[in-house]
Amino acid sequence: MPTETRRGVIADLITASRPLSWVNTAFPFAAAYLLTTREVDLTFIVGALFFLVPYNLAMYGVNDVFDYASDAANPRKGGAEGALLVPARHRITIIAAIVLCLPFVIALVAVGDPASWAVLAVSLFAVAAYSVPGLRFKEIPFLDSLTSSVHFVSPAVYGLVLAGAAFTPQSVALLLAFLAWGIASHAFGAVQDIVPDREAGIASIATVLGAARTVRFAIVMWAAAGLLTLATSWPGPLAAVLVLPYIATAAPFVRLDDADSGNANAGWKRFLAINYVVGFLVTMLLIWYAAITA
Repeated sequence: MPTETRRGVIADLITASRPLSWVNTAFPFAAAYLLTTREVDLTFIVGALFFLVPYNLAMYGVNDVFDYASDAANPRKGGAEGALLVPARHRITIIAAIVLCLPFVIALVAVGDPASWAVLAVSLFAVAAYSVPGLRFKEIPFLDSLTSSVHFVSPAVYGLVLAGAAFTPQSVALLLAFLAWGIASHAFGAVQDIVPDREAGIASIATVLGAARTVRFAIVMWAAAGLLTLATSWPGPLAAVLVLPYIATAAPFVRLDDADSGNANAGWKRFLAINYVVGFLVTMLLIWYAAITA
């Protein structure tokens, strides 16, 4: 393969893996594992690297392959919000995702136990089931948002189980809050794609509920996430206020008409920026928690 072609393939694979979202899956695993073991070991490094890049290439790259027809008609695809992989890149994307994931999965299975194997299996199944033909959970309204949320919550659950954590009502409440946040985020993100999805014959939570009701559903789920954090260990309850920026971002679209649903993209771009600020504040809370429970 010529050097320029190789560089082009690598660039496309990186774009397909959504670098802006790498931290969204690596951080939950790393935080869960580190807060349980309180040490950085080889298992931590392998798991963090797996959920940083290979996992995201499998999740987003495979989705871009099987969504090519609808993505080609979607004006927001072809960059940070989603790669537009030309058909010539489809086969190599699938192969790269498998080849890149396989050694990490083997290593993680080797250091785990049946419980961790089960969680990892569920996580990987959710990644595949969301996009691959024959399953396509992304085209089953409500299950699409739930599966998308599992993509981000399962690394945290896996980190806890792999590290041998004891689940408590407080930790379960935190995981449920994260799940509700993920459901809300996917639902809100789906609003901007209502028109191209309907034109492509793709069902989603947003195509079924419509723009306005989907936005309201997302707000309710974000509010639920905030309420659930109130049942977590201190300083976890402080995280309740962190859902407010998301609710404020979605609020202007509660009366959005389906024909103008693409306008929600402005809110989605603010959502992406908010994630980094909120992620920093969550990190500060976790450091605080680690300090007072050391």
